[in-house]
Amino acid sequence: MTIVGLNFGPESTGIAPYTGGLARELASRSWRVRVLSGFPHYPQWRFAERHPPRSRISVEDGVMVVRRRHRLPSKPGGVARALSELSFGVAAICTRFAKPDVVVLVSPALISSAAALVKARLVTRRPVVVWVQDLYTLGLRELGVGRPGLSSRLIGAIEKWTLRSADAVVVIHERFRDTVVEELGVRPASVEVVRNWSHLDDDWQVDRDASRAALGWDSSEFVVLHAGNMGVKQGLENVVDAARLAAATGSRVRFVLLGDGNQRSTLAELAAGVANVEMIASLPDDEFRDALASADALLVNERAGVAGMAVPSKLTSYFSTGLPVIAATDPGSVTESEVLLAGAGPVVPAGDPQALLDAAVALAGDAQRARAMGASGRRFRTERLTAAASFDTFAQLLETLARGRRSTATRESGTA
Repeated sequence: MTIVGLNFGPESTGIAPYTGGLARELASRSWRVRVLSGFPHYPQWRFAERHPPRSRISVEDGVMVVRRRHRLPSKPGGVARALSELSFGVAAICTRFAKPDVVVLVSPALISSAAALVKARLVTRRPVVVWVQDLYTLGLRELGVGRPGLSSRLIGAIEKWTLRSADAVVVIHERFRDTVVEELGVRPASVEVVRNWSHLDDDWQVDRDASRAALGWDSSEFVVLHAGNMGVKQGLENVVDAARLAAATGSRVRFVLLGDGNQRSTLAELAAGVANVEMIASLPDDEFRDALASADALLVNERAGVAGMAVPSKLTSYFSTGLPVIAATDPGSVTESEVLLAGAGPVVPAGDPQALLDAAVALAGDAQRARAMGASGRRFRTERLTAAASFDTFAQLLETLARGRRSTATRESGTA
């Protein structure tokens, strides 16, 4: 099989761990897996190596990985982001798919997925699965990007055509299934829900005292950590404002923003001189796990208006830690439903820094409640977000499509 996805390891945040996890698992089940991807660049939006070659082929954990260099915008978003995806789409079209039984297209990136779908239909003529991690149509609407009738309608048309044209659509949440069926007109029978799984080890051990000392976190502080992308939809200005309130009142709550993204420099300017906020660049996997486990609470913060465009991938990792999760998000959002369903922590309105600070202070003052919420999140992860269940569902879908293709090929060739 061939997987086409712009993001792949060693990127450790976003959707890359899921694309890589599926590829490695299928390879371990004796599938011949070929991944067509870009060079590592997320969430920093710059290539990990200064001058990557035009292409590179390697074998990683039994998976053949074909990397193609693509246009990389200095400030992703809008036209620059679209051109970046288009450049990878052109590279995908120009790259041999090697006659797979099934082609899996990962969206984002939508435009490159659409381009690869055209090739799969016209050239390889293989069954196609589109794996939807984010919904562009909702994203444009919720973030207020583009004017109706121009970019929004164009992207909406591309997304609708891509999903309707696929043999199967895999979505990561039940709410996504409702959206692609009811708003985008995808046939219900072709939609499969496969939850993202936690890609952190269950038995990860950390010396919290040593780790906190190395990070410069005092034992008397209550550390609230936001890990991952620092983009527009995260609305992290809210966190800086909450830290400013904490500093003004002498609170021992420390807010930590760990990661990178296109809003990092803006946030650094806003946070200058605010004692109760800290920014840490992206860390290697082991150090990242240590930092997560050493916090007192974990935070998912969303910009006001973001409700259904994405399921924060960080939640699967957060729930593995056994720490409480604070969600600053709109009422009725997918994030709110996930955190409340897991019983993992308090939910406060998006864009309300005082409410965010109050939630942190309340957890700091009630250790028993914080532990109970953390334990509930971990149970939810164990019962609902296991890798094995997701892999089995995905593999069964792919096998069904592959068998159908083989049967069709046999009939067309006239053999028994």
